[in-house]
This record gives sequence, C-alpha cells and structure tokens, in this order.
Amino acid sequence: MGKFVIAPHMRLHEWIAVEKRYFDQVGLDYVLEDQLLSASGIKHDLGDKVGAYQTFEKGRTCDVSSACHWTVNVAAASGHGKLYGNAYSVSPCGIFVPSDSSVKRPDDLAGIPISVGYQSGSHYSTIQALEPFLEPDQIDLSFSDGLLFKRMENLIDGKVPAASLFSGPYYFAAQLGFRKVLDTSFMMAAMVAEDADVEDVEKYFSALRMAQTDIDLRQELYTHYYRREFLERFRDQMDCRLFGPGERIVFEPYSREIFDRSREWIAEREIFENGIGDLPYDKAVTLGFPN
Repeated sequence: MGKFVIAPHMRLHEWIAVEKRYFDQVGLDYVLEDQLLSASGIKHDLGDKVGAYQTFEKGRTCDVSSACHWTVNVAAASGHGKLYGNAYSVSPCGIFVPSDSSVKRPDDLAGIPISVGYQSGSHYSTIQALEPFLEPDQIDLSFSDGLLFKRMENLIDGKVPAASLFSGPYYFAAQLGFRKVLDTSFMMAAMVAEDADVEDVEKYFSALRMAQTDIDLRQELYTHYYRREFLERFRDQMDCRLFGPGERIVFEPYSREIFDRSREWIAEREIFENGIGDLPYDKAVTLGFPN
C-alpha cells in the first residue's frame, strides 16, 4: 500500500502533527502534497470562475483534502469523492478594505466589487453574511482575482477595493491595518478519495485531534507555521505573534440535517448552473469508524 497523501489546507494542524510526530504516533505512513501551491502562488491565480469546486471536479491527487463545506458537499454529491462526516471545522473569515476606504459598514459595500473565490468558501460566505444588510442585486462579487493568496496580494497592491480573506491572510491583512468590515466565518469540510483506506483516514484525524488540543492550549507556539504557505514576498513583513489560531476542527458529525440544509441554501441561490449533484447523504458521506 502506498503512502497516505495529505493536502494541507492553509492551517496549522498538519504542520504541528508533523513537528510533534503525531502522524508517526498513530502509525500513519504519509506524505504532504500541496494541491494549490500556496507559497509560489502558481495555482492561486486560476482566472475567472475557476475555484475550489473545479479542483475537485478535475480530480485532486491526494487521499484527503479540505475546502468550504458547501463546495465539498456539492462535489461529494456529484461523485468527486466522499465528504468526511465525523468532523468539520470553522474558519475565521472577513471582508477587508484598505484603511482609507470610504467603506465603513457592510451597507457601504453595495455595488462595490468584492474579490472572492468562485464556488469557494469566500463566495458563499460573503453572500450569507451580506444578506442581512444588502439586497441580492447590491452584492457585487468579483471572481477574477484567483484564490486566497492572489486576492490578498491584489488587495495589498491596491488592485481591488475589497476582498474576502481567511487563514493567514486574514491575520496578515489585520496586521497591515486593513479594515475588517464584516465577519464572514464559515464551515470547512474534508474530502476523502474514493479509494482512500478508512483506517488511514481515522489515523489522520486522530493526529489532527491532538494538534487541535495543542492549538487550543498554546496557539502562540505554532502561529509561525503560517509562513510556510505564504508568498515569499511577504514573509519578512509577517509578525506571526499577532496571528490567531485560524481554522478550528470540531469533532462533531457533519449530519444529514447539515448536509440537506446546506444544499437547500445553495440551490435557492442558484450558485451552480448545472445542479448540485443528486447523490444522497448515505452515498456522498463517509462516516468511517464512528467516534
């Protein structure tokens, strides 16, 4: 059997599990493989209307990876892998603007292009967070600025008026003085390859559970890992002492109710032109070994 291929998701957990040998402790023969090439930015400039869902549709070359739960939900229901049902995570996220922007409140974002990733967490969460403030036709989403690090880079370089940021870029934007206009925190989910070994999947999550405890206890010891996935040009500017814990894994079920309610929300907003897949919960979700 080959190594268990892990695609890190711009969070601290995998790096801690490597440093503290948690993967070794649980007996997982693994390798890390960056599916998005974050540090180089190569795959973070994917162009207009190409985002996280399209990477699942094309096929990720790993046993486990993550994305926002909406995208993983639809991808799994469309037969592009299995959503892992024994855990999900929550990521801080927000809409940022320059400090001198005239945008002070969420209402001020009416008609202002907001850079998000197409059919990615920033896409759905921006809509969800702005709906209490704006009418649908007032929400202007821009999909032309690539994925997370490209949006951050364009915001810093003054090329876009507003951008949705999470993980390290969320904290870096705050460090640089960009204003968070609205919190848009959202759920993430894990995608497991159809042929992934169930025992290896459970070993992987056992190691992440230990890493989560470390983060909860002493996050400041580990925030330096954000540098590993940042663009080289920004690393000398980063003061990771100011960064927070980022994504938090919740070891509770991604239930049938969550699965169904999320799909209803996506369908109502017609985010997917070709439908949201038709596989039911029992076919789209893997529960592995129940906790």
